[in-house]
Amino acid sequence: MSSKKAFSLLELLLVVAIMGILLSLGSVNYNKMKERAVDKEAIANLKLIQAAEKTYRMEMSVYYAGDAVADLNPNLKLSLSETNWDFATDAAGTGTAERVAGSYIRTWTMLITDDDEPDCTATPPGACL
Repeated sequence: MSSKKAFSLLELLLVVAIMGILLSLGSVNYNKMKERAVDKEAIANLKLIQAAEKTYRMEMSVYYAGDAVADLNPNLKLSLSETNWDFATDAAGTGTAERVAGSYIRTWTMLITDDDEPDCTATPPGACL
């Protein structure tokens, strides 16, 4: 009486199917968490721009208008990174952060004079997290 100790093909296929389902569920949550972190980066940097713009306005009596991180960093004395977002400010006192990723565009907007949280708009609608 010899007993063979091995897995059957059906058992292996079942384990692979369960692993696939768990992996697909985990990757969706991971991507949402990653995008939330990137959004928080935009909000934090807009608040830095807001504080720097207030200082710039006190010194120069106008808001700084720039449409690239390379312009904002030296003029507002910041050190923003150019990895995830395109930051810009205008002479009316509005700061924006825009991200184009795949099939969607997210834009965070904040008035320099307003202490509220930035507002998000997205294309397609619903892409804001």
